[in-house]
Amino acid sequence: MNLEQKNSLVDLCKRVEQNSEIGAEHFSIYDVKRGLRNSNGTGVLAGLTKVGEVHGYVVDDGDKISDHGKLFYRGINIFEVANGFQQEKRFGFEETCYLLLFGNLPNEKQLADFNELLGSLRELPEGFVQDMILKAPSKDIMNKLARCVLASYSYDENPDETSTFNIIRQSIELIARFPAFLAYGFQAKAHYYGAESLFIHKPRVDLCTAENILTMIRQDSEYTALEAEILDLSLVLHAEHGGGNNSSFSTRVITSSGTDTYSAIAAAIGSLKGPKHGGANAKVMGMIDDIKANVKDWSNREEIKQYLTKIINKEAYDGSGLVYGLGHAIYTLSDPRAILLKEKAIELAKEKNREDELNLYLAIEELTPQVFAEVKGSEKEISANVDFYSGFVYQSLNIPPELYTPLFAVARVPGWCAHRIEEHLTGQRIIRPAYKSVVTKKKYVPISERS
Repeated sequence: MNLEQKNSLVDLCKRVEQNSEIGAEHFSIYDVKRGLRNSNGTGVLAGLTKVGEVHGYVVDDGDKISDHGKLFYRGINIFEVANGFQQEKRFGFEETCYLLLFGNLPNEKQLADFNELLGSLRELPEGFVQDMILKAPSKDIMNKLARCVLASYSYDENPDETSTFNIIRQSIELIARFPAFLAYGFQAKAHYYGAESLFIHKPRVDLCTAENILTMIRQDSEYTALEAEILDLSLVLHAEHGGGNNSSFSTRVITSSGTDTYSAIAAAIGSLKGPKHGGANAKVMGMIDDIKANVKDWSNREEIKQYLTKIINKEAYDGSGLVYGLGHAIYTLSDPRAILLKEKAIELAKEKNREDELNLYLAIEELTPQVFAEVKGSEKEISANVDFYSGFVYQSLNIPPELYTPLFAVARVPGWCAHRIEEHLTGQRIIRPAYKSVVTKKKYVPISERS
């Protein structure tokens, strides 16, 4: 685009902004639930689900009362899910996929059969890697994931049928193939945009999802048992978060139109890519790097506190006034995912000799509510969310930052697919909320009379 074209576009943008302004008073007059949120911060009830439940507060006589966070997969507390497979020294993501898709925990044979099915489907269709990934590399892996999902439509002999059988078949195939989408998309980016050597490792049928990811993204395919265990836990914790989160709700909205599985899941990826949703962990890492650079003594709590004050006053980092990774739309006193991941972060820090850095995280988590209360004069509870520690964990696993959000997508596919199936079976109606027009009525003016 040349200078003249850019100037023309700038003028058009100004017109768009002028004609898109809607005064805040209109939202109050018409009682608009902006962001589908009620005035007390609770979510507007838009549907019913058996897939997942997120609990972060109690509503009593219309008042929102803070409570410790709870997360349930098919009615089972996430602490029980995680502790169950960890105590038995097993990987848990595949079991979690089964639970979310089919509604109950698998027995040993059911899990073994499901693992065997996933393993047999992990390799991408013939020609897919060359034609759909290597010939069209992307600078952003989330973009590549969406394109891989949409391209899968062309490799499906029955892509449009929306029977329960066909949707479940497509769902299992996508869950199995997402690690390869991620790994090959990353390798193509590293090669074509970073001038690095190209490594394409085939997925292995005998490895779980976490192990396959580590095998395929690393040149030497090497990983430790602890690395695989912690990545597996991270996948489990990100697998589902109720029907109201932006990407799962997007899945249900698209599904309600009657469209195909690939269109619905690609839309969910587009949602998750946003920095207000799945991209939040990258924001945390950027903020932490800024704090490291500006706080000379990481053990000096007063110095940390002073810099947090600058961040909240919009005098430091990105000027947003936000301490990323602290606070959540639903969780108030605690985020159960952050609690579980924090335990592993402490374990990782010891193995990787990063305890000084972890102590900085712990100090930020503890001091931010104090600083926020002093600066804002607010007693609002602020606790760490899962994004606060996920970046530290991934960095400790030597996972490149550009894969943080794509890993979230790999983890969330079973949750999205479970919501798609449920919406298909129980929704029965296209989701179509109302929008009130507040534009002034005008007459059509012939082109010769326009100014």
